[in-house]
Amino acid sequence: MEPFCTLEVELAPIMDLGLGRFGERRIIPIVGGRVTGRVSGTIMNLGADWQSVAHDGVAELDARYAFETPDGALVEVVNKGYRHGPADVMRQLASGAPTPPESYFMRSTARLESGHPDYRWLNRMVFVGTGARDANSVQIDLYSVG
Repeated sequence: MEPFCTLEVELAPIMDLGLGRFGERRIIPIVGGRVTGRVSGTIMNLGADWQSVAHDGVAELDARYAFETPDGALVEVVNKGYRHGPADVMRQLASGAPTPPESYFMRSTARLESGHPDYRWLNRMVFVGTGARDANSVQIDLYSVG
């Protein structure tokens, strides 16, 4: 695996849907941010992370959003994964208090896709990610699998 890019994703407040069939449901709107690394760009004010939190506290992450590169290409991001940790750490994280990312587990698989001729090579790549959450944003470091 090789470092590929970092997504600094800005978030709006959580929208709580309440208890669904398989756990607590919530939507976290994605409102901006930036991408740096082998690709770069500005995360657009569209998309969301549709989360389910199971009875054991494991959050299933299901985010879909897009960014625009400096030369005008649009790139879709689909990122799915899990976040969990000790109950006290997860309460601290949920409160918005600074929480060291090494104190909990946040991993994902991601797909980047673009129809722009200069970025179609992204469509053939596989990515895994590590993440860190704070009160108003999430940072995801993507690694390409060779």
